[in-house]
Amino acid sequence: MRRVNHLPADDQSCGWFHLSRKRQPAVPHAGKTSARWVIVGAGLTGLAAARRIALHYPNDSVVLVDAQEVGYGASGRNSGFAIDLPHDIGAPDYIGDLATAKMNLKLNRAAQEIIKGLVAEHGIACDMQAVGKYQAAVEARGIAVLDAYRKGLESLGEVCEVVSEAELPERIGTRFYKKGLFTPGTILLQPATLVKGLADSLPENVTLHEYTPISAVQYGNKITLAHEHGAIVADKLLLTNNAFASSFGFLKRRLLPVFTYGSITRVLTDEEQSRLGGLPVWGIIPADPFGSTLRRTPDNRLLVRNSFSFNPNGRGNGRFLHRVAQRHRMSFERRFPMLPNVEFEYTWGGAMCLSRNHMAHFGQLAPNVYGALCCGGLGITRGTITGTLLADWLAGEHNQLIEFLLSSPGPSANPPEPFLSAGVNLNLMWGQCRAGKES
Repeated sequence: MRRVNHLPADDQSCGWFHLSRKRQPAVPHAGKTSARWVIVGAGLTGLAAARRIALHYPNDSVVLVDAQEVGYGASGRNSGFAIDLPHDIGAPDYIGDLATAKMNLKLNRAAQEIIKGLVAEHGIACDMQAVGKYQAAVEARGIAVLDAYRKGLESLGEVCEVVSEAELPERIGTRFYKKGLFTPGTILLQPATLVKGLADSLPENVTLHEYTPISAVQYGNKITLAHEHGAIVADKLLLTNNAFASSFGFLKRRLLPVFTYGSITRVLTDEEQSRLGGLPVWGIIPADPFGSTLRRTPDNRLLVRNSFSFNPNGRGNGRFLHRVAQRHRMSFERRFPMLPNVEFEYTWGGAMCLSRNHMAHFGQLAPNVYGALCCGGLGITRGTITGTLLADWLAGEHNQLIEFLLSSPGPSANPPEPFLSAGVNLNLMWGQCRAGKES
């Protein structure tokens, strides 16, 4: 059997997870089980795939396993932006090729519709609000990015609104930014609550096992997944575990597990809310990809996300947390000088699965093995839609969106170590330094 060398190990301080609805985790797997469909990774992609496979094949058993608790991993650690627009950070205008951008727009909006439908159907109280997002800048370089992005959106036929320096405080409270670009289609939500709610509303023929890290795998006509307390035998295996797919033998030296970090404050007092001003709920993404993401949540907390690290094994590293909390404090104080005594309640890290050419994998990996991998920083929408469409494709469906995903060249190869880590870390350091005040 092939050993699975790297397993998830996220830090214990994710604010979204601890502030979300408490639930009873599903029991870990024990003994030996056989199922037609087994899915590894119970984040947004895996949950979407499991749900859709179960609906296509109501008489089949579907087993979904995760090494940790649902909502504890990457899907519950992002900033909670379900973005509809193309978000190609490799393109100077965030749009890139127009034909590709139009397809990504369709994918993202299809994902939003799926999420809205499931939240309504199952009563998932994840603070979902369709309030749009602001992309904001403070330096000339960032303002130039906003101008390019606006032109790109116009060429795509999408609505956007330029918000001046004078107008921004009425929207977001802070006077820090020099210019903003508002786009109305983004949905903000509490990511860990969403993921937990999706897990607790799976179809009856899906069996979820949490705290079941797979330690070895054997491929063939049947696929055997071994762990400390037993084994699961699958006819068909779906990998929805992003960078950890490399430990299962696929896309080796093609995936980049890059961690980013967030901090969230305690609840603001009524007096602090008055001093802050602005709208009661908003979200900001930076013009510079290495800048700070910000949110004001429905329960009146403020979130700051910035800073990056490359963790080749895909595991969280707690030694970064104290350092990034200090950086978050500096970013917070620059933006909210009117709130000098507002402490961070939680600071955490979470992984994004990236590739050097900004491409994902969708489709077959080996006989009886399939994957939807590498969401590229758009986990809520891209994970939801690729998991759904992978299941549709396996059920024999074909449509424009599936064909588009299947046509991707996939993630490009990375250079070998130690050149890879040196190159990625230098790029991350340079990007964060170059972001300047945007960070």
